[in-house]
Amino acid sequence: MSQQSEAPGAPGMEARWTSSTKTGIGKALNFASDVTFTLSHGILNEAYYPREDIACIRDMGFVVTDGHEFFSEEKRDTEHFIETLKDGIPAYRMINTDKFNKYQITKEVIVDPFRNTILQHIVFDQKDPEIPLRLFALLAPHLNNEGGHNTGWVGQYKGVEMLFAHNGNIALAMACSSKWVKRSVGFVGASDGWRDIRQHGKLEWEYDLATNGNVALTGEIDLTEKDFVLAISFGRTYLEAANHARASILNGFETAKRKYIQEWQTWQDTLPNIPASNFKMSAAMLRMHEAKNFPGGIIASLSIPWGGTKGDSDKSGYHVVWPRDLIETAGGFNALETKADVSRIVNYLMSTQNEDGSWPQNMWLQGEPNWDGLQMDQIALPILEILKGYLRNTMGINRMKRYWPLAKKAITFLLKNGPYTSQDRWEEEGGFSPFTMATEIAALLAGAELAEISDEKDFAIYCRETADSWNDTIEYRTYVTGTPLAQKHGVEGYYIRINPFSDIPATELGDRTIKLKNHHADYGKTKLSELISVDALALVRFGLRAADDPKIMNTLKVIDAELKVETPNGDCWYRYNNDGYGEQENGDPYDGTGIGRAWPLLTGERGHYEIAAGNIEEATKHLKAMEAFANNGLLPEQIWDKADIPEKGLFLGEHTGSAMPLTWAHAEYIKLCISIQHNNIFDMPSQTFERYQRRKKKSDHKIWRFDNGARTLPKGKTLRIETLTECTVHWTDDDWKTTFITESQNMKFGIFVTNIIPTTTQSTSLQFTFYWKEEDKWEQRNYSVIVANE
Repeated sequence: MSQQSEAPGAPGMEARWTSSTKTGIGKALNFASDVTFTLSHGILNEAYYPREDIACIRDMGFVVTDGHEFFSEEKRDTEHFIETLKDGIPAYRMINTDKFNKYQITKEVIVDPFRNTILQHIVFDQKDPEIPLRLFALLAPHLNNEGGHNTGWVGQYKGVEMLFAHNGNIALAMACSSKWVKRSVGFVGASDGWRDIRQHGKLEWEYDLATNGNVALTGEIDLTEKDFVLAISFGRTYLEAANHARASILNGFETAKRKYIQEWQTWQDTLPNIPASNFKMSAAMLRMHEAKNFPGGIIASLSIPWGGTKGDSDKSGYHVVWPRDLIETAGGFNALETKADVSRIVNYLMSTQNEDGSWPQNMWLQGEPNWDGLQMDQIALPILEILKGYLRNTMGINRMKRYWPLAKKAITFLLKNGPYTSQDRWEEEGGFSPFTMATEIAALLAGAELAEISDEKDFAIYCRETADSWNDTIEYRTYVTGTPLAQKHGVEGYYIRINPFSDIPATELGDRTIKLKNHHADYGKTKLSELISVDALALVRFGLRAADDPKIMNTLKVIDAELKVETPNGDCWYRYNNDGYGEQENGDPYDGTGIGRAWPLLTGERGHYEIAAGNIEEATKHLKAMEAFANNGLLPEQIWDKADIPEKGLFLGEHTGSAMPLTWAHAEYIKLCISIQHNNIFDMPSQTFERYQRRKKKSDHKIWRFDNGARTLPKGKTLRIETLTECTVHWTDDDWKTTFITESQNMKFGIFVTNIIPTTTQSTSLQFTFYWKEEDKWEQRNYSVIVANE
């Protein structure tokens, strides 16, 4: 590796990622290859190696010139056509046609199943042979999730000329089956090949080395042969990458393509035969987002939302693991009936659980937390998945025994900390959320079954009693009545998105406001009683409320009036009103503030509601809408909801610059396919449906905690006081004329319980205080609860 000329302009301009609006994703199923690629705007985008959470290039595309005035950049100056080589198999053919019809580039893109190589078979078709054109390959390394500290150089491997880059313990090599006419490396914005070619119509600078910066690799390709193979390979060293590149080219593109497609076809043949147009590709999307070296670890998206505005400070994008998205994906695999996939996911969850029984907000594949928020639905959903796995025979009794101590930790965490959540499922607000409460209650009932399987009957009883108590408070916490918005839409009331107050029922929120995230100044200020969300439909999805429950029907009317958007591709819904997570009003990228757009996965959730309501035709209409929202089979996080802005690539009912594909959206699509086929919500928890819809079970208890105090106790019920340490409760139901003393009971899992029952039916209040045994001190304060008819 000898260098003569160092490129000037170090370290180059600040690095940026690239578009998240992918048109294709590919990886080999063979475990010999650890590379994943993405496609957008007719070219190769981020590649991931050696793990699905480590991006290694920004993009790689071509520039075409006539050596003088004509300059054409493939990703910007051509019309793009893309298709899969076979239905549902992530091998792609792209045809990029110059807008002036001077040339056409046709390429097939795959991964070598046996090597860490992305292979592109390219045919360059020059329309006018009288005016010879020149072709340049441009590659932007962003190794190890960063663009700012890469080193690139021109070199060779055993006499074969290549272009190289490395950063830390990852290196890449780019090789070509044709000869390189010229090669150069440089710093982006100063001495890179794009700038050189734009100025001179050709490569003149030919720098050999660019050290520690935002670098670009450029090579002019000999067009003596009109078709050639380009290999981009990765390794722990540049020699390892170079060997993979040379070996892949020598082995032959057709050989690799045949094996790549065959392995995918074999897997696709194991799936249910569902006629839905996007079923096979959605299944492939789930499969490709699973990490090969961390089985069961599935990242949210192989993309960085609005990546063109994001730099090295945004390393993670969406290519990390969210436990919630992971469970949603497990549901997709459950729908596909691929038991081994579900088993891997549950095992991965168990291996990444925190010591206290919780899971990180999101995490790198090895389990290291990325963000530090706490969302209780992400604690609840894994518990549900463990029980599903056991009941569907994806795990046996011995595996269940290994998991039970960890599952119990998660259940205990719920019991101690729920139903309040520090963040809702949208990762923004804290309080009592219908969606989160639905998952928590369903999880406690699932946890009770797991406890019985493990012969812990007392624990099972406590889980069910707590679930019943929480279930009885959902309306108290989150259902408002008589508001101006209710009057506007002609309903008695509706469920709100969230109530942040533990001591104020929803009906008493009045004019209290919340400052929603993702807004400038006070633009996010919204009345809590008018904060509407689709999340209330989770009460039906998880079996707690019937689809025709009057309160659900009222809420549905308000949701559709406030949150539904009609597009040429079908109906879609906003997450909640005054959402700020999305493009600006003029279509500029989200920059920490914006306007929330419609989410296709919510169309899937609405489809599931329609199934619960017996409206299969409506559910099928929503399935078709999801298919229409897809971009070459890839479902986006959000779609554009306003008039077209063509110059910014925004069209009504089509993808925005948000994450694409979103694994969760593909899982929701697959689940909707299967639910329509089964004519019911295939993954509705049976425990909740049986207990709260068939049996109409009500709680015998009202739970009081310091962080979640009850204001009233319905007559005939027991006040259950929960503390985290041992205590004696001194209480009265006659204004301290008589004092009773009750010792707390150790439940053996970190909760102490004191049950109080009023001594007479005439009691109108309970008052109590605490003596803390371990600290030998009194609480120094009295607490009270009103006793009243329900």
